[in-house]
Amino acid sequence: MQRLISAVHSIADRQFIILKFVVMPGLTLGDVVPDLELDTTHGKIRLHDFVGDAYAIIFSHPADFTPVCTTELSEMASYAGEFDKRGVKLLGFSCDDVESHKDWIKDIEAYKPGRRVGFPIVADPDREAIRQLNMIDADEKDTAGGELPNRALHIVGPDKKVKLSFLFPACTGRNMAEVLRATDALLTAARHRVATPVNWTPGERVVIPPGVSDEEAKERFPAGFETAQLPSNKCYLRFTQVD
Repeated sequence: MQRLISAVHSIADRQFIILKFVVMPGLTLGDVVPDLELDTTHGKIRLHDFVGDAYAIIFSHPADFTPVCTTELSEMASYAGEFDKRGVKLLGFSCDDVESHKDWIKDIEAYKPGRRVGFPIVADPDREAIRQLNMIDADEKDTAGGELPNRALHIVGPDKKVKLSFLFPACTGRNMAEVLRATDALLTAARHRVATPVNWTPGERVVIPPGVSDEEAKERFPAGFETAQLPSNKCYLRFTQVD
């Protein structure tokens, strides 16, 4: 990822603006995730092999045995069955080691009995993986001043590209219902080549992208579509129903 940096310099009472590009670390939408070799609670994996031909959710947590993280892992465990129904894999990240993760899982499962942590959690004590996956918190540090993960979450497609990202600070827990809703929206958009409107949930109408002509829309959506009547008289807001 590049960022444009500008600076104003004065020479002989004249000002000059100097522009330069600097490379910024981290993933963004459309980037291919690095094919990292990772140590997890389920053994060693390669990230691209783990994703395979499926969608995968990779999500980070600041540290083991911390309050917000424990509630988040418990909630993700409760949603694991829903993600599995959709063929979506889960992979957690925390910067502690595997043995710490395994001990922490006991607390997570005891917090809300019946919720089993069946997905792997990556150990990243050197912080190398979280740096490459854009999961470093700019503000939070451990007691030794070391880097900690933020609450990042990337949904990765079968092409190993980032399709959607959430980024939360350490003080704010994520909403797993919204993660599931966003996943459903991505899967629906990919399957039917449509877009989902605000607050969309499965079963509701979707919108037809502007690049699709009315003629093509009639072929692709034989059940028909409805065009919103707007003051501009532009026919860009078209709704249809998909399975």
